[in-house]
Amino acid sequence: MSTSPAETADQDRLSETEYRDRLRELPPSAKLVAKVLEGDAPLSQGGLADESLLPDRTVRYALNRLEEEGLVDSRYSFKDARKQVYYLTV
Repeated sequence: MSTSPAETADQDRLSETEYRDRLRELPPSAKLVAKVLEGDAPLSQGGLADESLLPDRTVRYALNRLEEEGLVDSRYSFKDARKQVYYLTV
């Protein structure tokens, strides 16, 4: 019996409690970036820097920490394939 990709994606998603527990241990910059990403649209690193008012380097560090914890994932932008956009995995 095989599972569909949609079922696998649902199993990989974090519960709200698990998401909050992982986020609690991260630095304030990562928490702010995660809060900005709670909006509907995925954002590029530059877009996150603009929205959060954090320096690019801090946003990059925050994204790395969020990715290490499995809270954020990225894909190439449909509008500009040179850019990656980030979104929450919750």
